Amino acid sequence: MMYFMITFVAFGLVFLAMGIGYILQRKTLAGSCGGLSGIGVEKACDCDDPCDNRKAKMAKEEARRQMLEENRII
Repeated sequence: MMYFMITFVAFGLVFLAMGIGYILQRKTLAGSCGGLSGIGVEKACDCDDPCDNRKAKMAKEEARRQMLEENRII
């Protein structure tokens, strides 16, 4: 049980140090390569003809955007 407590405290201290470092640097979270925009892809779905699920999602987003423009409650 003693080893468990020592390990738990050690990991807690590491997480605490990482949290303090993150707060002090005030940087946004990012992947190691900068994400898709790092390779020139502007959107997650870069297909000419998206799949049916993506088309449905895009239609839903467009409907929501139109409702927001019309000041309607969703």
